[in-house]
Amino acid sequence: MNVSNIDKAVALLNSIETGDAEAIKYVDPDQYTQHNLAVANGLKGFGELLQALPENTARVNVVRAFCDGDYVVCHVDYNFFGPKVGFDIFRFENGLIVEHWDNLTEKASAKNPSGHTQIDGSTEIIDREKTAENKQRAASFIETILIGGHLDKITDYINPGASNYIQHSSVMGDGIENLQAAIEQMAQQGSPMTYTKNHKVLGEGNFTLGVSEGEFAGNHVAYYDLLRLDNNMIVEHWGAIETIPPESEWKNSNGKFGNL
Repeated sequence: MNVSNIDKAVALLNSIETGDAEAIKYVDPDQYTQHNLAVANGLKGFGELLQALPENTARVNVVRAFCDGDYVVCHVDYNFFGPKVGFDIFRFENGLIVEHWDNLTEKASAKNPSGHTQIDGSTEIIDREKTAENKQRAASFIETILIGGHLDKITDYINPGASNYIQHSSVMGDGIENLQAAIEQMAQQGSPMTYTKNHKVLGEGNFTLGVSEGEFAGNHVAYYDLLRLDNNMIVEHWGAIETIPPESEWKNSNGKFGNL
């Protein structure tokens, strides 16, 4: 029976909770490259991580998953050394996982001002024929608005009004008005959210994931932004921001964004 790359990625993630050793067969033991800087490279590093987890504490719920060529993206609700939400990216060669990137953030204990959690919302993948177009739109939004800072052009990508932009950030409400206000407030408080480089945009149909680098509250960070598009406009956002540790603390030398 053919097993899709998405099913393989989900099985590997679920094995963190279940301990199913069968899922490791989906990983190439000779090529597996790890970009989580807190984990040593290769299958050995992955095994050491699992052994370090307090017994019976791990929980994994893959809420969204999509495929872009040799890449699979998973949006995951975790209990992984504490409650977290984040994204995992797997790259496949010849049907096996050869590379992994991720970005995790603490799970909020309460809903955001508009009543959303970090993981609820739409999950259905549609408009697959628009994948390339939607990826280009997401890349343009990141370059123009998030990196370029041209907030005056935000309505080229998001329609005004709270009902036209659903926000899953734990601290922001719906609508571009709240997004603009939050960006301006953070800048005024001396903790600007700065994007400096976009490394990759992956997508399938109406979902795209942007992997970017920047600064937040004085820290070097990775930004993962999941965007849902409808009729060429961004209508929903989920994200995860993770601080990148200094190189002296890395457990592998592959880099947070290596090979993306």
